[in-house]
Amino acid sequence: MAKLNSEELGTQPITKLLVSQSVPASIGILVMSLNILVDSIFVGNWIGPIAIAAINVVLPVSFFIAALGMAIGIGGSSMISRAMGANNTEKALKTFGNQITLTIVVTIVMVVLGLLFVNTLIPAFGGKGDIFAPAKTYYTIIFYGIPFLALTMMGNTVIRAEGKPKFAMIAMIIPSVGNLFMDYVFIYVFDWGMVGAAWATTGAYLLSFSYILYFFLSKNSDLKINFGHFGLNSGILKEIGSLGFVTLSRQAASSITFLILNNILYNLGGEAMVAVYAIIGRMLMFALFPVFGIAQGFLPIAGFNYGAAKYDRVKETIYTAIRHASILGSIVFLGLFIFPNEIASLFLSTKEGMPANEIAINAYVFEHMPAAMRWVFAATPIVAIQLIGSAYFQAIGKAIPALLLTLLRQGFFFIPLVLILPSIWGEIGVWISFPIADVLATVVTAWYLKKEIDRTLNTV
Repeated sequence: MAKLNSEELGTQPITKLLVSQSVPASIGILVMSLNILVDSIFVGNWIGPIAIAAINVVLPVSFFIAALGMAIGIGGSSMISRAMGANNTEKALKTFGNQITLTIVVTIVMVVLGLLFVNTLIPAFGGKGDIFAPAKTYYTIIFYGIPFLALTMMGNTVIRAEGKPKFAMIAMIIPSVGNLFMDYVFIYVFDWGMVGAAWATTGAYLLSFSYILYFFLSKNSDLKINFGHFGLNSGILKEIGSLGFVTLSRQAASSITFLILNNILYNLGGEAMVAVYAIIGRMLMFALFPVFGIAQGFLPIAGFNYGAAKYDRVKETIYTAIRHASILGSIVFLGLFIFPNEIASLFLSTKEGMPANEIAINAYVFEHMPAAMRWVFAATPIVAIQLIGSAYFQAIGKAIPALLLTLLRQGFFFIPLVLILPSIWGEIGVWISFPIADVLATVVTAWYLKKEIDRTLNTV
């Protein structure tokens, strides 16, 4: 039986722990985000702005299926962290085995369904007009690699639950660097266009999976499972499902948001306005990498100490994570507010001989994106409260409040706002929906988190 080497999560100073967990997570997210960002810059400059819009249409569908792996990973990792804290080694190992089996079965089924309904899904997510053909090309190829991406996302969360964030960071860096190299070769050198962009992405998924597999088969991992652990256990599946449903719901809300936004924006300004949001969508993940990194680093620390009944450390972890993430979010906001034009210009091609419609799209994007970006990121300094607050309930195994708080921003606030405000104010109605939803979700989360701390952590 393996001895799980994670005791430091319950003994080291919280700030030191948060830094050691969050910095590798942040670097990993940064590299992955840079990969997506530079990939978009390559595609925009070497293929064209319609190609960026096409990828933006496909990503919500493919990421939703891949997010099944992340949902299973985060749901099970919460159980693993708490099992480690309670010194229940067998439950941790059985949970990991069930995660692997469940991820393989569910994602393969979803990929088969996704390929069968490709012609329906792409237009539904805004892949209309000139966007449809390149979107279908990209979609079909990357779907072959999605099961490997799902297993990677699942395994990455488990590595963090083991208290080994540096390996999780490497698992994100390797495919990101590989994707950029393959982008250069397949798109620029071989001139494969969207086919090259798709195979570069799929190749990156395979690289990432290969490293994750190596980690768990090597001596680096403490989770040494056997065939008996792969057998599905109803109790474990129920808990994985209830906690993982939180992450899956978040991604489902994101996919629905993309569907609604792409269609609204297409109706307001055609392919050009879809391209504006495609670029902003890339920036959302890239710019907020330090905040997301802290949220990732927060999860195993909070889960372990809650499982070990060290409630003062849990409270300290919450407040420390929110404070640091808010400071970093404020810095990000200032950078985006000051340099939106420079950011927009990175994605726009200046090559000679471009078709007239793509030249017009470039001009439209450069004119409209700066104001849109400022609105979308206006509430960035406070979003850490909402992210950490919802993550806390997931870390301690309280699925219902975690689910409700996770869905607050997009499900309860943003989607209704973006369905109403554009009919009143047009394009600006789309962009102001972002900060309004952020503020409302943050206020509700802060109130609920404080109430939970007072009721549970302050009374024990």
